[in-house]
Amino acid sequence: MLTLFGDIVSGNCYKAYLLLNLLEIDFKWVNVNVLEGEAATDEFRQMNPNAKIPLLQLDSGEYLSESNAILNYLAEGTEFLPKDRFLRAKVLEWQFFEQYSHEPYIAVARFINKYQGLPDERKAEYESKQPGGHKALSIMDARLESHDYLVGDQYTIADISLYAYTHVAEEGGFDLSHYPAIAAWFKRIESHPNHVGMSLKPEHQG
Repeated sequence: MLTLFGDIVSGNCYKAYLLLNLLEIDFKWVNVNVLEGEAATDEFRQMNPNAKIPLLQLDSGEYLSESNAILNYLAEGTEFLPKDRFLRAKVLEWQFFEQYSHEPYIAVARFINKYQGLPDERKAEYESKQPGGHKALSIMDARLESHDYLVGDQYTIADISLYAYTHVAEEGGFDLSHYPAIAAWFKRIESHPNHVGMSLKPEHQG
């Protein structure tokens, strides 16, 4: 059985948790509290020297880290990863966009505001994240004005990668009412019969 180490309120961990549920793959969930240093222990570092979550342990005993790498591994051969070479590259394009043009702004602002309580010493950094986050949201909204999903006409792991932190972007101070196409996209994502929310306590407890 697969084992997923993570924190359900982390967007990066939620990506893998969501896809496993969408694919109806049975797995074991092990909660790791990064804020309390649980990913920095010697035991965890033996599994992932980078001391980060999510971390997926395969049936073979091997480990796979980095959220988007995990998504690509799990989605191989499924409807969530296109077979067409160009469309697969477009999936990767959006995933790189998420890591370099989206997550550094939206996820960081969310962390500073929601989990650190917007301390005075980080307010300037928090404010500096707003323009970059809105730029990323504008790019997504423009794409979704004329497409149901980010790649082709199907729900793919590109959508999962971007949905994870976008749907909670307001927790980082981003007003999503300015992005109606994104709001409609949320509804399409959440209408999947196997959809699970970030706020739900994982049922697969380790």
